[in-house]
Amino acid sequence: ESDAQRFMEVLPKRFARFGLSVNPEKTSLVNFSRRATGNRIKRGQSTFDFPGFTHYRGKTRNGYYVIKRKTAKKRLSRFMKRLWTWCRDNRHMTLKEQYKILSAKLRGFCQYYGVRCNYEALSKVCEFASRARRYRLSRRCHKGKVIWKNFVATLKRMFPFPKPRIVHNI
Repeated sequence: ESDAQRFMEVLPKRFARFGLSVNPEKTSLVNFSRRATGNRIKRGQSTFDFPGFTHYRGKTRNGYYVIKRKTAKKRLSRFMKRLWTWCRDNRHMTLKEQYKILSAKLRGFCQYYGVRCNYEALSKVCEFASRARRYRLSRRCHKGKVIWKNFVATLKRMFPFPKPRIVHNI
């Protein structure tokens, strides 16, 4: 803890050499030790968001302490909203064109956020993408909804979305 305090005193000076400054609202010390459990800390004080991930303490199946990562809520909801908007704005495209672009978007999301302990968010996004696509395809004409059973069969056969998978083992 004393090293961290010293580092926080020196950091603004180092940044000033390059014409940079530290934002005091976004910079803080987080108690991230093994002993910081129970009543000593309030919920949420031992987590922090950094490059799109929420970092938190966790345990392995064997009971060892480890740092886990999951997609930050802001990033997840922002991606899903943009996916929904894209499907709405591009529902006039052919199925093949839609498939290519949506697959690229999902692959990019999975390649960035595909870290250990984050499979739930990846599968959530892939499921949301297929639901958004089905909903928007149903709105293309007045004949009614696309039946889910038929939609899934078509997707599996002709246009399968990439499967969510863990890409980085960090």
